[in-house]
Amino acid sequence: MLKRTRALLGAMAAAAFVAFAPGGATADTYWQCVPFARLISGIQIFGDAWTWWQQAAGKYETGFSPKAGAVLCFKPTQRMRLGHVAVVSQVLTDRVIQITHANWSPIEGSRGKVEKDVTIIDVSPQGDWSEVKVWYDPNRDLGGSTYATHGFIYPDASARMLAASGVTRFQNGAIAVAQSAASQMASAVRPGQGPMSVLSQAADQTDRIAALIAAATRPDNR
Repeated sequence: MLKRTRALLGAMAAAAFVAFAPGGATADTYWQCVPFARLISGIQIFGDAWTWWQQAAGKYETGFSPKAGAVLCFKPTQRMRLGHVAVVSQVLTDRVIQITHANWSPIEGSRGKVEKDVTIIDVSPQGDWSEVKVWYDPNRDLGGSTYATHGFIYPDASARMLAASGVTRFQNGAIAVAQSAASQMASAVRPGQGPMSVLSQAADQTDRIAALIAAATRPDNR
């Protein structure tokens, strides 16, 4: 049953991935964080992730408060020497947001995958998003590491237009893929049950956001 459930979740992840992927891309496509963040944010910065914060100066507004569509820039570490960039999907509280990013968690043992609307919490003493913990898929929870960040790069009007154009072009394909994945996997998980019902139940089982918000607001995390 566990393997079947993971197969279903893999199909769901593939469908979500196609929503932001170039035409004709499949779940086997390997995404780096930089081109993916540039695609869905519209922010036209090139080069390694660790250079984005400096490159943004004088070109885009930057700050330390999360906003939907902004790019969060991670500082490099010994294990993450090129840094990392992730796009804010939505702001849940002053210390909890969801992000969409690529090449973070290994999904089904593979790198280079897209994760959509996963949770990240601010654990900085000042509440300025300078230190964060990020959802790590193999744990089905936040990862154990704390990451330092520079802050957020906010898209301007032209960036928002580019982002909207990209998402619109691919969303119809994503709907078709999601329906196909649901139909193929539903009978394997629970024969005789509708595909959308199965998807809904799987999502409910993996929804940890309430627990994450509670963890983020505990005194020992501030």
